[in-house]
Amino acid sequence: MGGSRFCPRFCEIFLMLLHKTAELPTVETALPGREMPLATDATHFVLGHALKGPHPEGVETAIFAMGCFWGVERVFWSLPGVWVTSAGYAGGITPNPTYEEVCSGRTGHTEVVQVVFDPKVISYGDLLKAFWENHDPTQGMRQGNDQGTQYRSAVYTLNDAQQAEAEASRDAYQAALTAAGKGMITTEIQPAGPYYFAEDYHQGYLAKNPAGYCGIGGTGVVCPIGVGVDMGVGA
Repeated sequence: MGGSRFCPRFCEIFLMLLHKTAELPTVETALPGREMPLATDATHFVLGHALKGPHPEGVETAIFAMGCFWGVERVFWSLPGVWVTSAGYAGGITPNPTYEEVCSGRTGHTEVVQVVFDPKVISYGDLLKAFWENHDPTQGMRQGNDQGTQYRSAVYTLNDAQQAEAEASRDAYQAALTAAGKGMITTEIQPAGPYYFAEDYHQGYLAKNPAGYCGIGGTGVVCPIGVGVDMGVGA
């Protein structure tokens, strides 16, 4: 279990009671969830824009999982050209899961951040560079001391171009990691399924709680996107 992560809602106790494993659930074993979305913030605590839109014409969306979404969201809301970010859940089975349910490992979701960005200011490749460099994508079902399926690394793509660019960036970063003596990337790259907004207290968490826990950290290896590596996709 993630011994370093403070969880004010007794998530660690909940996990022990449910005997959390490192295996993803099946449709038969996943929790049932609910039809109604969870209550969440209407506007971004830092950026001031509507979490669920409407968003300006021409913006695009990306979804990344890098471990605890509190620190991940701050990475992305700090980038120029990002219109709004939100913490949420993706990659799983249970509809509209709660945080405690996701922590149990019985929904299949990972903690993700949805990024709405202006491609005229910041490219999807720029976001991928931030993704690779700000966590360790070689750790499987964990990120640092945070262990469990909800901490796995993932890129959930919204179209074929994102899928191709994400895969190409993975290959480029793997080459850099291998050259640095690091391990193999375990990041899940696949078309996005449903995205569920996390509860309001998770949105903009580290701005609301400046001394709050942030468990993400990179490998120290630079991702070669934008430094002369041919990504194999169009601009």
